[in-house]
Amino acid sequence: MRSLREPTRATAGVTFDQMLEKIRYEGAYPTRERAETATHAVLSGLGRQLTGDERVDLAARLPAEAALIFTAQVPDPALLTGWGFVKDLSARTGGTPATARWDAGTVLAVVGHIAGPDLLDRIIGQLPSGYALLFGRAELIQAA
Repeated sequence: MRSLREPTRATAGVTFDQMLEKIRYEGAYPTRERAETATHAVLSGLGRQLTGDERVDLAARLPAEAALIFTAQVPDPALLTGWGFVKDLSARTGGTPATARWDAGTVLAVVGHIAGPDLLDRIIGQLPSGYALLFGRAELIQAA
């Protein structure tokens, strides 16, 4: 019997093709190749930022191809803020900051859906400020 607090994974068994199609649709990318390019760049960037159990748990939930892209990156000891992540993505891809922000928001929203709410909370809690918005969530600031 499942606990009521244990999340169910509606995204269990998502294939890489299904993930790319969702990203292509949500990002209004004209081709699958453009969606795949954005996915590769954003997952690589996230792989340089995320460590620990959250990294392992996310890799386990992603489709195998996406997990390989994500885990192929060595985490950077200097974590970037959400805006720093977008600027770094822009520099690495040769795109504009606006395009990098679009790509990050599109891909990370789908990744967050695959991760599920509990893991996504843990991921956002581990990263510096600015990532909640990239994952499609409001960024709440605690009062002092």
